[in-house]
Amino acid sequence: MQEALLGIWNVERRRLGKTDMEVSALGFGGSEIGYEGVSTAVVKRMLNGALDIGVNVIDTAECYINSEELIGQAVAGRRKDCYLFTKCGHPRGWGVGDWRAASILKTIERSLSRLQTGCIDLLQLHSCSEAELRKGEVVEALRRARERGLTRYIGYSGDGEAALCAVQCGAFDTLQTSVNIADQEALDLTLSLARERNMGVIAKRPLANVAWRNANRRPGDSYAYPYWERLQKLKYDFLRLDLKESVAIALRFTLSVPGVHTAIVGTTKPERIQQNAAALAAGPLPKELFEEIRTRWREAADGSWAGDT
Repeated sequence: MQEALLGIWNVERRRLGKTDMEVSALGFGGSEIGYEGVSTAVVKRMLNGALDIGVNVIDTAECYINSEELIGQAVAGRRKDCYLFTKCGHPRGWGVGDWRAASILKTIERSLSRLQTGCIDLLQLHSCSEAELRKGEVVEALRRARERGLTRYIGYSGDGEAALCAVQCGAFDTLQTSVNIADQEALDLTLSLARERNMGVIAKRPLANVAWRNANRRPGDSYAYPYWERLQKLKYDFLRLDLKESVAIALRFTLSVPGVHTAIVGTTKPERIQQNAAALAAGPLPKELFEEIRTRWREAADGSWAGDT
């Protein structure tokens, strides 16, 4: 059952860069369960179902409302079956950054309590600016957390020039960045260097928020609007296919990008994890289709199409 669902990518689990973690190609992203008020019962069913089919990466952040608590309650009895990743830097909610070392160390301990674990597998700075990175205090805080045994590995989550700075500085084990059919800046800006340095790469937003499914997007409409707008110009032929097929191609594209180890997909519906897992049974995209998507991006993208944090 497990191999049948996760297909070739599950059989050939990927070592996450220089870490010792053998990760599933498909990971679970915890933002939606926090922001959309999913019940404890549903999260338990969803995450235990994911673990049962071999998904072993669970990624969240301290600012995703009660996501850490929900995940901690759901997998407390199966800690050895998964890798827990979280992010720090926004202790009072998204957009309210606090990059002081004392604050970061304090909130890491809070995350440990919420996740019901003695050690986080991967602790990531959450969209910290390039200016803050260059000051060095945030990096030193994560190093201290690792030295104290609060986390096994440290990473950076973000996009653009700040992500490039994080890769170049050599302090981090992993990079989490946007990689999808509507967001390919990272392929040219950061991923080649991250691969050279043997960093683990975690793709966020691998389905581009499935922004193409709604023909009536508006600028203030949703989180997905910037991608919807780009996709109107990209005009990929495969987006005319059945939604299940187009989602599968989008996910396989992200996981076919050289250097990407795992793709984090968020959902509030248990069946979606099973569907995404089944989509991976076909393996990497054919080279011709992958190159068609890359070529179309190069033709249509303009300078404003930066990585979407």
